[in-house]
Amino acid sequence: QVQLVESGGGLVQAGDSLRLSCAASGRTFSSYAVGWFRQAPGKERDILAVISWSSSNTYYADSVKGRFSISRDNAKNTAYLQMNSLKPEDTAVYYCAAARSPWSLRNAAYEFWGQGTPVTVSS
Repeated sequence: QVQLVESGGGLVQAGDSLRLSCAASGRTFSSYAVGWFRQAPGKERDILAVISWSSSNTYYADSVKGRFSISRDNAKNTAYLQMNSLKPEDTAVYYCAAARSPWSLRNAAYEFWGQGTPVTVSS
């Protein structure tokens, strides 16, 4: 079992940066893929970025490619999402999730979820 807690969200202006953290409990976190997702009001939850257990593979959605960067520190049981050049359309609740697999791009594979951290980007 893995428990995830996100932090680092907040209110920023367009063009600013934020770094989200995802702290995990459980010894198996280091062997799981981690994904960052977001859900804006009235919209579905979208996958943004994924990192494999060893950090050797990453994936980014087109909407954040070149602006966001996913990383992890397995020694600290923590994953990160560095968000640069934020836009008002990035406003959403951001979630981290873990999949019981070293790598997966399937939303359904992510069975462990944090509670979410809100990000608001003003214009």
